Amino acid sequence: MSFDQTAFYDFILEQGIVGFFDQPIKLSSGRYTSWYVNWRNVSADVFQLERLTDFVLDFLADKNVGFDCLYGTPDGATKLAVVCQYKWAKLQSDFGPGKYPLAMGRKTPKDHGEPKDRYFVGAPAGRVVVLEDVTTTGGSLLKTVLTLQELGYDLAGAVTLTNRNEVMDDGRHVSEVLAEKGVPYFNLSQGLELLPLAVKKFKPSQPIKQSIIDEFKQYGESEIKL
Repeated sequence: MSFDQTAFYDFILEQGIVGFFDQPIKLSSGRYTSWYVNWRNVSADVFQLERLTDFVLDFLADKNVGFDCLYGTPDGATKLAVVCQYKWAKLQSDFGPGKYPLAMGRKTPKDHGEPKDRYFVGAPAGRVVVLEDVTTTGGSLLKTVLTLQELGYDLAGAVTLTNRNEVMDDGRHVSEVLAEKGVPYFNLSQGLELLPLAVKKFKPSQPIKQSIIDEFKQYGESEIKL
């Protein structure tokens, strides 16, 4: 099936993946925010994870991203990538022994052994697409991409479920850095499009909306109207 952007945004809102904080909290990037994107509950539920993987595979097909292996950033998108890879591989006409890897990365590499054992619980192979759940400044995504490239892997792309549309401290977006590394960047959803929908549905207070507007003035790829 083709990727349905409207249905995906409906899914995000239905599952409460995007929402608001009464008081700003600190992100792993060190920045403070009044809105969140949390995919963990979906990845912990088999039924909803099944729905999510269908969206991801439809998106990859629509974008004509050619790959042999889907690899999740350690912790962030490991389960998503494993289930997507399993479902996708079984649909291939040449599905059989030794054809498709089921790769998983270690968050902290072992300090001994061969690279495939130090960095992976099941190493990637062939053309690799890296999956991430949320991109803010792109730290974990960039780290994963650079590690794979240093190990000699051929990367077909990097895909994130939600792009918060923030730039790094040097003013660049993660997509620009990835492009310099020869890795195309894709996202299934964007904060600039999600937030107006979430505001309409959840009706946060005016101070929360103003806090988010101020965030985008400081960190956003562009300003936002709510």
